[in-house]
Amino acid sequence: MPSIPFLRPTPDVEDAPEEEGVYDPDAALADLPVAPVGRWGPDVLGDGFTARTVELLPDEDGPVVATVVRYRPEDDPEGPPPTPPRYVMLHLHGWNDYFHQRELARRCAADGAAFYALDLRRYGRSLRPGQLRGYVQSLSTYDEDIHAARDLIRADHPELGDVVLMGHSTGGLTAALWAHRHPGALRALVLNAPWLELQGSWILRTLGQPVIERLARYQPTAALPLKDLGFYSRILAGRAADTHGDDALPELSPEELTDPAHTGWPIEPAWRTSPSAPIRPGWLAAVLAGHSQVAAGLDITCPVLVLVSDKSLFGPRWTEQMRTADTVIDAELTARRAPGLGPLVTVARVRDAVHDVLLSPAAVREGAYRELSRWLRAYAAA
Repeated sequence: MPSIPFLRPTPDVEDAPEEEGVYDPDAALADLPVAPVGRWGPDVLGDGFTARTVELLPDEDGPVVATVVRYRPEDDPEGPPPTPPRYVMLHLHGWNDYFHQRELARRCAADGAAFYALDLRRYGRSLRPGQLRGYVQSLSTYDEDIHAARDLIRADHPELGDVVLMGHSTGGLTAALWAHRHPGALRALVLNAPWLELQGSWILRTLGQPVIERLARYQPTAALPLKDLGFYSRILAGRAADTHGDDALPELSPEELTDPAHTGWPIEPAWRTSPSAPIRPGWLAAVLAGHSQVAAGLDITCPVLVLVSDKSLFGPRWTEQMRTADTVIDAELTARRAPGLGPLVTVARVRDAVHDVLLSPAAVREGAYRELSRWLRAYAAA
């Protein structure tokens, strides 16, 4: 199988005995709070945030749930002044991730959004001990999760109509495919560094897809011998947590020293693991099938905004320049694929942005928020 540039071969250690003192994220799940079923309860993000578990139909591996997170600025002392919302935004996270972006919720609320986020089945708040993290065999499986979130949103805001769907990375691919299958269902679609194409272009996808599909048929849940090099996790941990000492740190301003991009974003390690969970053929085949649909062209009828870095940087060794580039997806390929999503697509290339554009250093993400706010005022809040 051709290699995937941001993954590298490694022995399969999934079934190896646990070493003493090694952090076990699955064991840590048992100590984390679970949102209540049938009502909103306190969320781990604190004031202003509540969460609710939604029980989904069991699949072939047993019970599954989704978790909806709701933000209300009137309950957040650090939030923006509460105003009547003009539209609803629903956020979908990416692979090996969950919703943790307080700043995003607050900024969107300040721009007039009733903000919600969804932790999909087997991710984050919805992950239960013993489950295969993030595993599905079709991205359309998430239709049930998204529809459940929309039902809760409509119960809260029957007057606001269709939602603005926002997806990051694999969540961006999922959101784009959902919008294509449900014409007229969205007010607008925002894609933050969506994973629209496998690195290495269509040649790599074409050569690799038959092999992956064969593995997906006979060994769908086997852990592929691939390894996350951990560069993006190092970026999210910030410079302050960097003890490697192999690069001289730049001189930072007082504002930069308090920026989470320097101090590290507060992330629950059991919900966003480093290294990431094993890549499995069944899941990868689902992603490649989505990439094939995107390559053939989608027909998303609502306005689409694509935020993506101005460059990507891949390599086997860490360099500080990775803090100013996307180290996960190919930004050029993403920008090239974006116009094929529908008839009205805006592509914003954000200089020096990291993979999650809105987790970039303060000056970079401030520019991204300006673009997002201006676009939402034109297409969502009007």
